[in-house]
This record gives sequence, structure tokens and C-alpha cells, in this order.
Amino acid sequence: MFDDLPEDLERLQTLRTWHVMWVQRIDTKIASRRQRLAEEEYGRRHRPATPDWIVELGIGARHPPVQVHAGDCHMAGERRRAVNRTEARRLIAEGLKACGHCRPDVELNVID
Repeated sequence: MFDDLPEDLERLQTLRTWHVMWVQRIDTKIASRRQRLAEEEYGRRHRPATPDWIVELGIGARHPPVQVHAGDCHMAGERRRAVNRTEARRLIAEGLKACGHCRPDVELNVID
């Protein structure tokens, strides 16, 4: 059936060892990929919800608030923190700038 295999035992054992080694490498790669996919799925399922409102923070030791944004606004910078509706309204009412793109002042009914 497999006439292309060598006849001597030593070469057959070498071939078997070689193929076992490759199967182990392939199995390791499959296990690694499955683990990575499981981690990605876990991350998707357990991702925190997007906050309703965020405050963009400035640079410096105290990170002063710079601007109020809707939680899904793509114009917000990297430094930010989530705030609730009451705090967002208060910050805008106290003079903190509202994002001109997502317009949280309109959504929060804060009129200058």
C-alpha cells in the first residue's frame, strides 16, 4: 500500500519521529489559536458599556476637565472619565465647554 516508504526500521522510526514532532507543533499552534479566540470572545462579551456622558480631561497633575462629550463621541480625546447626566449638566452649566460635534448641551437641555 505505501510502497514509497523505506524498508529499514531505522529510517521508518526517523520518519515517525519527524511526523510526531510536526503534529505536536501543529497541535500547539491550534491550542494557541483557540485560546486567543476564546480570549477575544470573552473580551467582546465582558466589554464595559459605553457611558452616556464623558468628560475629556486636560494635561497636568490635576487633569482639569476640558470638555463634555456624549459617551459615543469620536471627537473626545484619550484622557477621559465617565460622568452621569447630573454631573454633565452641572459642568456645562458652570461653564465647561460642550463638544461642538456631539452637542451634549442640546441633548442635556442646558441653555446658555
